Amino acid sequence: MENKIIATAKLMKSKISPKKLGPVVDLIKGKSLNEAKIALKFDTTKAASILLKVLKSAEANAINNSKVAKENIVIDQIWVGQGRNTKSGQFAGRGNFHPILKRTSHIYVNLAERKSK
Repeated sequence: MENKIIATAKLMKSKISPKKLGPVVDLIKGKSLNEAKIALKFDTTKAASILLKVLKSAEANAINNSKVAKENIVIDQIWVGQGRNTKSGQFAGRGNFHPILKRTSHIYVNLAERKSK
């Protein structure tokens, strides 16, 4: 039996590539809310600060809408999808053109209530 999802949060069109978000998402997947927030606060990457904001938003949704205590919240699902790419480029010597892709991400977080043991 799976945990019941009590709150969700998502961030669309975040200006960071999914490849950079992946390792940080794997770091906090399946942890309790407090453990994940501590891990993200000590991580110095841009991905960690973005994920911390989304996690705090999901936490606020869980507390205000579902009336659940902070200690009982765990990260049920968290995943990153690729958003739109902004295409630009830079002119190079001898008539060449070097394309540049600015990648974006969609971040989704689902929180659940910890089961009683």
